[in-house]
Amino acid sequence: MAVRRMPWLLQGPEDLRRRSEAIDSMNGGRGDALRELAAHELNNNQLLRLARSLNLARAAGAEGPLSNFTLGLVSNAASDFIVPALEGTGLRHGFALKVEAAPFGVTLQAALSREFGVLATDPDAILLALDYRAYFADYALRDTDADVTVDDALDKLRGLVRAFQASSRAAILVQSIVAPPERLFGSFDRRQPGTPAWLAARFNDRLVAEILETGVILVDVEALAAQVGLGLWYDHTQYMTARLPFADECVPLYAEHVLRVVGAMRGRSRKVLVVDLDNTLWGGVVGEDGIDGIQLGQGDPRGEAFLCVQRAALALKQRGVLLAVCSKNDEPVARKAIREHPEMLLRENDFSAFQINWEDKATNLKILAERLSLGLASFVFLDDNPFERAQVRQFVPQVMVLELPSDPASYASVLMNAGLFEAVTFSQEDHTRVEQYAANTRRDTLRAQSCDLGAFLRSLQMEAIFTTGGEVGWSRFAQLINKSNQFNLTTRRYNEAEIAALVADPVTLTLQVRLVDQFGDNGMISAVIAVPEGDDWVLDTWVMSCRVLGREVEYAVLNHVAAEARARGIRRLIGVYRPTERNGMARDHYAKLGFVRVAAREGEDRWMLDLAQFTARDVPITITSSLVPA
Repeated sequence: MAVRRMPWLLQGPEDLRRRSEAIDSMNGGRGDALRELAAHELNNNQLLRLARSLNLARAAGAEGPLSNFTLGLVSNAASDFIVPALEGTGLRHGFALKVEAAPFGVTLQAALSREFGVLATDPDAILLALDYRAYFADYALRDTDADVTVDDALDKLRGLVRAFQASSRAAILVQSIVAPPERLFGSFDRRQPGTPAWLAARFNDRLVAEILETGVILVDVEALAAQVGLGLWYDHTQYMTARLPFADECVPLYAEHVLRVVGAMRGRSRKVLVVDLDNTLWGGVVGEDGIDGIQLGQGDPRGEAFLCVQRAALALKQRGVLLAVCSKNDEPVARKAIREHPEMLLRENDFSAFQINWEDKATNLKILAERLSLGLASFVFLDDNPFERAQVRQFVPQVMVLELPSDPASYASVLMNAGLFEAVTFSQEDHTRVEQYAANTRRDTLRAQSCDLGAFLRSLQMEAIFTTGGEVGWSRFAQLINKSNQFNLTTRRYNEAEIAALVADPVTLTLQVRLVDQFGDNGMISAVIAVPEGDDWVLDTWVMSCRVLGREVEYAVLNHVAAEARARGIRRLIGVYRPTERNGMARDHYAKLGFVRVAAREGEDRWMLDLAQFTARDVPITITSSLVPA
């Protein structure tokens, strides 16, 4: 697989210019149409064309339903050519991205003054796109300790990060650096202190270990360049003539990697890998060839290729990605192969859900989404059949469908290089997510057997743990807020430093909720931020995990928030709902809880609950760790 390409995407249409110009004249639906075009593999010129169409749509106020995001860009190299690539690629990830780049070579000044544009835009994130030359332009061996050279480079970056953090609430993204391909000592370079390879490796190791502890987010350009190859990543002629930090041909892939991180910050990483079986997890058709006739395992090139696919899927499952099966097959035959084939790495209990039948796969994917209580935008679909891929793209466009080559030897590489499960954090709850969904399946089974919903909920023996202070779990608090899109009333985002400041503010309520029941620990399933506004509390943020909907957790949370508010002399709760393309399921949340709609401001609805008239609802949940007296 050519790593400078993105073969998991369909190739860009030859008539992209004509299609984008047609979008420019549309009265509505421009955002969806641009995103559909951006879902292809595009070159620099095509990304530039889409960026122009996005800017025209933005000027006309017609970029919806794309999410607005402003990215500040600071670089020691020329970045003008990167800006349209980033904006065009942002469409692929659902963003109406606006990039504000500081002038060439302006770094610290951009953090100290709004006149350089980056701070003037109040960006959502700032990318410090500094390369090797910003830190080690002169890499001749010195008599001084080479670690001092690395210390100086990291101090430079720390100062820049602190300056931007002092001037802006934006998330800060920093890049790992890529050593030049030339070697002073050949294979001995990485062992000799002070060589370019040694300096870059030591800098990157310490960057991860030290700088990232401050809440800075890494964009691992070193790993990207390693995939491309250093000799292809750098183009010395382009740098000397135009100060391009890396080869022009690598720009689309670089932009894709940056936007993956931005998407992960906004909770747009995928959560479920849905796989076909025949000629995807194994070679051949099990219904015709039988269990003994399918190709899987060592000793056969095709069999080893499918083993690699299973190994990749199992690794994803172990880091918290849910696996599901969507296959046209006889279910007993297919399940028997999964259970009994001696070379199978994936077994039945590795999958969170199955849809094995002869129905169309678009319909089955919708059923899987409902069964897992997750949106289709969380799904990745892996299927060798071009017809099935095309049908899913047409009828459930929210699902990411991986394009696959004819040779299964590349399937695993395509799956892993597509970066669809990008992460900016990883918690213990992420690690145990598969077990949590397995427990959900057992709960659903118990519910199906119960005719009385109240009795079913009581049988779960639920316990909610409320935490409103301390230092435990606030990283997960920030993660839940930033990754939740469906049951998220306002979709406001906060980084960990901002959460820590809110926790320390005595007049602000920051509430996190864990839920445990007889089937296991669901982890943190709700987060609330309430800020004072006169004698009222405004519910600035209320997030809930979709997997606990229907268990009356929202009533337990409201009981707690109301009790806290009364204890602090608050008269009313003001609920805020800001509709987005993905949080429609929360539209009636406040009405269901007894709030009265009082106002509609630009882009949001407001609801009011008079605490003098509020009566707590009896819920089938035991409450512990509450800081409000019983």
